[in-house]
Amino acid sequence: MNWILDNLPRIGELTLAHLALSLPAVIIAFVLSIPLAWGANRVRALREPVLTGTGLLYAVPSLPLFILLPALIGTSVRDPLNVVIALSIFGLALMVRSAAEALDAVTDDVRTSATAIGFSGVGRFFTVELPLAGPALLAGVRVVCVSSISLVSVSAVLGVSSLGSLFTDGFARNIIGSIVAGILMTVVLALICDLLLVLAGRMLMPWQHSRRRRPLLARAREVAA
Repeated sequence: MNWILDNLPRIGELTLAHLALSLPAVIIAFVLSIPLAWGANRVRALREPVLTGTGLLYAVPSLPLFILLPALIGTSVRDPLNVVIALSIFGLALMVRSAAEALDAVTDDVRTSATAIGFSGVGRFFTVELPLAGPALLAGVRVVCVSSISLVSVSAVLGVSSLGSLFTDGFARNIIGSIVAGILMTVVLALICDLLLVLAGRMLMPWQHSRRRRPLLARAREVAA
């Protein structure tokens, strides 16, 4: 505990570095997954190949990928860009199927009704289909976010600064406090980011929160009656 208190500035610095590596990857994975999922649903013959192919990306071991990417894109082994790209690939592997299933859950009746009242294809997608798929998309983003925050730690083996550096330094110098701090901060960071996503979902999709409350209110009225 004394080691943790004495090294709070270092822990804070590594926490920010951890976020700087993980959050861009989550955003990239989400943005890329939407058109891939939409295309997979539109062309049914491509749906399973796209979903299976992207899903298999998650089977690639993370450490070899971190080492392989510099040779492919011409960066140094310790370049943070390698970590962001690798995490984006893993995030895409998780997010594409979630996005495809979320968009596919919007019924044909809803699409037809939106078209009937004058929405264009693009307008219908962004105004009707995407909001209705929002809760399922949010669930997928939460999984990707927690997974990315966890995987960032592996990059410390290559010398990229993150909370994983507390693991490697603590192990090399036999400092238990450093290892414990790395584990705790990674878990806390994942929980905070997950909570922020839930709150953002409630702000951006207030209708979903209201829908959940209606059955509870109805049951309360029945009990009161």
